[in-house]
Amino acid sequence: MKMGCAGPAGSGEANLPPCAPSRRTVDAFTRALHALLALSFVGAYSTRESELFGWVHVTLGYTMGGLLLMRLAWGLAGPRHARLSALLGKLRVLRTWSRGVGKLQVVCMAFSVVVLLLVIAPVVVTGYVAKHELTGEWMEAVHEFFGNFLLLAFLAHVGAVIVFSLLRRRNLAVPMLTGRAAGPGPDLIRCNHVFFAVLLLGSVLSFWVWQWQHAW
Repeated sequence: MKMGCAGPAGSGEANLPPCAPSRRTVDAFTRALHALLALSFVGAYSTRESELFGWVHVTLGYTMGGLLLMRLAWGLAGPRHARLSALLGKLRVLRTWSRGVGKLQVVCMAFSVVVLLLVIAPVVVTGYVAKHELTGEWMEAVHEFFGNFLLLAFLAHVGAVIVFSLLRRRNLAVPMLTGRAAGPGPDLIRCNHVFFAVLLLGSVLSFWVWQWQHAW
């Protein structure tokens, strides 16, 4: 747990107020995966109609597919807090959601994440099939449908973060940005998994560069 920032007695920082206590709740790998998925979707959706940046749309779509596989692998073999069983377990508190905003937040956030993960797969698959013309033009319409559905799920997820941040009077996006949540107590994450986060980021960037080199 991270406690304070005030310097030792007698130093120039002695009169500074201590930092609010915080604890690590999200590891670096999960945060990197989350950020890359969000950026890839926003970029892919923004370039869906562009002829000049069509390769960007395809590249980011493939990236989303790879990140989804990484998330599934992390959810099966990763640390306990990142397991898919832990994510699905949060949906079990649906029966007790009326007991408070905190319970409702857990259910809504877990449900939105599950929906996002489920929709990514058909978006990527239909996009691949449509690009390689393995079926008729109708597949493009199917791909567009799932893409728009994913946009709605994405906006619902962001909206839930904003709404519950206002209701609970704290920024719920901070833990996914910094890895830490305000409040006393021990760190919930023992290992930050920085190595895996750097490896993931390096792999994605390398793939993007490779795609860019072969796009021209």
